[in-house]
Amino acid sequence: MNARLTPAPATGDLEAFWMPFTANRQFKANPRLLARAEGMYYWTSDGREILDGVAGLWCVNAGHGRREITEAVTKQLGTMEYAPAFQMGHPIAFELASRLAKIAPPGLERIFFTNSGSESVDTALKIAIAYHRARGAGQRVRFIGREKGYHGVGFGGMSVGGMVNNRKMFGSSMLPGVDHLPHTLDIEHNAFSRGLPQWGAHLANELERLIALHDASTIAAVIVEPIAGSAGVVLPPIGYLKRLREICDKHDILLIFDEVITGFGRIGKPFASLAFDVTPDLMTTAKGLTNGAIPMGAVFAHRKIYDAFMQGPENTIELFHGYTYSAHPVACAAALATLEVYTREGLLTRAASLAPEWENAMHSLRGLPHVLDVRNYGLIGAVELEPRAGKAGSRGFEVFLECFERGVMVRQTGDTIAMSPPLIVESKQIARIVETLGAVIRATP
Repeated sequence: MNARLTPAPATGDLEAFWMPFTANRQFKANPRLLARAEGMYYWTSDGREILDGVAGLWCVNAGHGRREITEAVTKQLGTMEYAPAFQMGHPIAFELASRLAKIAPPGLERIFFTNSGSESVDTALKIAIAYHRARGAGQRVRFIGREKGYHGVGFGGMSVGGMVNNRKMFGSSMLPGVDHLPHTLDIEHNAFSRGLPQWGAHLANELERLIALHDASTIAAVIVEPIAGSAGVVLPPIGYLKRLREICDKHDILLIFDEVITGFGRIGKPFASLAFDVTPDLMTTAKGLTNGAIPMGAVFAHRKIYDAFMQGPENTIELFHGYTYSAHPVACAAALATLEVYTREGLLTRAASLAPEWENAMHSLRGLPHVLDVRNYGLIGAVELEPRAGKAGSRGFEVFLECFERGVMVRQTGDTIAMSPPLIVESKQIARIVETLGAVIRATP
């Protein structure tokens, strides 16, 4: 399937597309164009095979070109391409929500559909504020995010996020009343940790300091990624997330986990909250929900939150929020087919069995030139490289480019190389990803 290669556009045809998160002029001078994909691989327009070491963009968990998803999408397009979700419904939206509730962390059994991770985050933030208002605590409007956090590119997500480049141009327009916890990346104490770091659980106690500063009665929610991806794979120290949960419970503050990256099997359980045995009140997802085939996201809400809205006259809209494409029928079909693949092939837990092999392969890179740290958990890994003086990010970008030239796609954020292969990855492919990266690091001054 997908056998036909799409011809590369002429140079002049590249100009109209304003590319996201891309150095547009640099890219268009030397484009990297992907033409088709299947299994663990992409192919470029000129027919070169590229091993996908990042599952597209942390989303193609079941590998590329899954016929089951294609057939489900095709069938749904032929049956009903669109249906509104405002005061209307269609069967597979309810079927999908029920399926998701069955694999969710305990209590997170109410599902609100969005179209992306960014929309999921902004939805969760709005639900948190509205929840407190619905129960008579409308003064709780403040959010606590975390340094180095990435929660999408909506104004809400940027506000609670802690990625400097995402924030600096839009600082005057972000949400007021947001504060940030310190991040948990500390190479001095935790360099080359295998799995979760031992040091740093005490950093969760900074939440108590922020609560004392702002007063708990003003705080609606705390939002963190269980494992941060965009910042270069920042892992939670052992006990850190449980301590956040304890503090939030103590002060009646909602805890939101952003699982857009960790959801749907990435670290060996359906969700990181299950892997770490910490249940949030709200959980944001996207990416792996449809295996990247159709844009879709979902917010998982605890039953107590949903029930707080179900008050007053029955003909009253409880939450004035939603999207034209919420629970889009074709996206629902893709998600249901994706869940079938995950279930049939055991992909929601497969990362747990591959994790030791992945960890050993990743840590084989320790000791290479310029390698400051190696981090891993489940099927997530990162190698942090020493930045060049006055040229931060240049070494990482060169490594990314050379890996691509050698037929392996990795992800670069600053001078950190991140990897998250599809959950169907095999031993020989793990070896090739890591060996290629190692060879490139050795060859990069």
